[in-house]
Amino acid sequence: MNEKTLKVLEYNKIIDMLSSHATSYDGKMLCAKLTPYDNLEVIKTNLAYTKDALCRIFRQGSVSFAGGGDLKMIITALAVSSKLSLAELLAVSSMLSAVSRVKEYNKKEEVYDSLSGFFDELNPLTSLNNEIKRCIISEDTISDDASPELKNIRKRMKQVKSNIQETLGSIITSNAGKGILQDNLVTTRNNRYCIPVKAEHQSKFPGMLHDQSQTGSTVFIEPMAVVKLNNDLASLELDESAEIARILALLSDMCAKEKDTLKNNDIILGNLDFIFAKALLAKEMKASYPEFSTDKCIEIKKGRHHLINQKQVVPIDISLGDKYTLLVITGPNTGGKTVALKTLGLLTAMGQSGLFIPAFDNSRLTVFKEIYADIGDEQSIEQSLSTFSSHMVNTVSILKNATSDSLVLFDELGAGTDPVEGAALATSILAHLKDRNILTMATTHYSEIKLYALETEGVENACCEFDVETLRPTYRLLTGIPGKSNAFAISKRLGLSDEIISDASERIDSNDKHFEDIIASLNKERIELEERIRELSVKENEFKTRNEKLQNDIDKLNASKEKTLENARQEAYEILSQAKEYADESIRKYNRWLKSPDFQKEMENERNALHSKLKEQANKKQTLSNSAPKKQHKASDFKLGDRVKVYSLNLTGTISSLPNAKGELFVQMGILRSQVHISDLELIDENVITAPGLTKTGSGKIKMSKSMTISSEVNLIGMTVDEALVVLDKYIDDAYLAHLPKVTIIHGRGTGALKNAVSNYLKKCKHVAHYTLGDAGQGGYGVTVVEFKS
Repeated sequence: MNEKTLKVLEYNKIIDMLSSHATSYDGKMLCAKLTPYDNLEVIKTNLAYTKDALCRIFRQGSVSFAGGGDLKMIITALAVSSKLSLAELLAVSSMLSAVSRVKEYNKKEEVYDSLSGFFDELNPLTSLNNEIKRCIISEDTISDDASPELKNIRKRMKQVKSNIQETLGSIITSNAGKGILQDNLVTTRNNRYCIPVKAEHQSKFPGMLHDQSQTGSTVFIEPMAVVKLNNDLASLELDESAEIARILALLSDMCAKEKDTLKNNDIILGNLDFIFAKALLAKEMKASYPEFSTDKCIEIKKGRHHLINQKQVVPIDISLGDKYTLLVITGPNTGGKTVALKTLGLLTAMGQSGLFIPAFDNSRLTVFKEIYADIGDEQSIEQSLSTFSSHMVNTVSILKNATSDSLVLFDELGAGTDPVEGAALATSILAHLKDRNILTMATTHYSEIKLYALETEGVENACCEFDVETLRPTYRLLTGIPGKSNAFAISKRLGLSDEIISDASERIDSNDKHFEDIIASLNKERIELEERIRELSVKENEFKTRNEKLQNDIDKLNASKEKTLENARQEAYEILSQAKEYADESIRKYNRWLKSPDFQKEMENERNALHSKLKEQANKKQTLSNSAPKKQHKASDFKLGDRVKVYSLNLTGTISSLPNAKGELFVQMGILRSQVHISDLELIDENVITAPGLTKTGSGKIKMSKSMTISSEVNLIGMTVDEALVVLDKYIDDAYLAHLPKVTIIHGRGTGALKNAVSNYLKKCKHVAHYTLGDAGQGGYGVTVVEFKS
């Protein structure tokens, strides 16, 4: 793809952002060289790499691929059996350490994806890396333990240096040195230990002269007493150098044997760094995976130009190639037309480079062999070209080279010359591109092009919205509506007199004026339609919410019905069982009574006992059916979270909403949530116990909830967040006081708002030791299991 277009689209700035996420030399080089691919399979492969890297980053974070710098020269040297320096060997070790680190990162989670092959091919060469680290301390220091011989040589050197220091020290402190020495210190010249002697006493101090000061007042003499020691030290230094050379040669030979593995490691590390840099860029941009179609259709959903401040950028929708191959954008200056052009070109280039694009999911792109863009002021003083001439040079080149596999972007096509001729040229150029089936997007101010788009099949108008009231563009791209210049409206708002504006209006051709009026009318209808759509959307959401609530209520009622039927079946079974047992017992008793002389008296007693039992059950039933609240409450008596008894259901529950105008409120009774009138409710006073030795004051009483009957689960489905939190707060306190070790909170899946509210509440709750989402057998993501502190 031509560099000029990429520069115009500011693709290089995206590459700079990408490079900043790479950590290795090779990774940064691959980022810097990245250009769009034109092969669909290559694009899909690179996007798959980026996607899998991003998944790994979200699951376990990223990893640094830095290590060793550029190893290409080192690997080339190994190929010709060259000996490596300390710094080069350390670079090899650093690269192998990076390989080891990356391998460990891959082991954190057992996963197989498109990147697994890269990780599997890496070989950390642990023994070689450990050997280099054992022998080399820094770029200028090799360890004493690199070899026994080196250790022995350095030990002897240390002893010789000690002897030299001791001998020279005795000379300095002796009477013979007094008045002769310039300073009482030991120094070195030409790697030989010397003593500074006054020049005038040189003849009095036997030894070898090595140097003198710049003034000539001091000479540096090696005393005869240390000549042999210095010679011994020099010899040992030669032995040390030879041994170090041997060690480096040995390490270099070990590296040379693994040169192919080192080269492969270096390449893979660079590629992985490059891939993870693309993933990190996608994460930074909050970008999405672009789908690529083969039908030459583009559909960008809420696309953002990432080089614009993300707090200010307005996402736009761009569609091209499905119902039309030519999109004409009109509207006032600084309204966002050029940004829309660059957004389409830049996102296409990014997608073809294997990068995620800053747009919503399921955005579609297509593969272009080339992108051509004529954007910006192309005036050239050096070539004596005007703005129009320079743009026309580019246009001619584009028309010559563009094919059906190209994307063409024009900014202000035909501008810079006579408007009539410019509009005619622009219309003809766009018609020519359309006839050649080349996807094209162009911006213009010419009404003739707007009219061409309205009249021609396969061509569509679009505009960048402008708010006349505030004199500010909204930057929204509206497809299907031609833009209006708004020159008169803007001028009037800025203070131009009505007289001048009226005169100017009369000078406009009646057809042009009529056309602009049509556009204004369309815009007005569009605004009204959008407002209507927003209202319908709100009502639709309300309907969905009510429908979901109704469905939840139906589900709860069905569940309650099934439970009631099951209880009834169980009760009937128990009654029949008792009846059978009683019948069997009666037969046994009857047979026994036949043998007893007082059987009539015993039968009468049994009959009376049965009558009493039946009467007792009838009284219980009558009491239950006639039960009613002992006290009639007012609506103001009820508060969220109060415990109440529902007499019609003979159940207790918790108030989850305040009474409405009809005196109805919602009561949560276990998994059942029902709307009840306050006349059917009675407030339950919680039992209060007083601790021994405490006075009966408010602070001395311990409120005790129905801890003995508290359920191990609470159902919040169907409640608003505010209602649910009130119920949850009281339930957690009751469960904790009841010493329940674990409880289950049922919140459902839904939009996730209720689940998030429960999670945020539990984070701050001092009674909670741990909480987690339920497993498949408990309800999955629809429930949260809570464990209390002991």
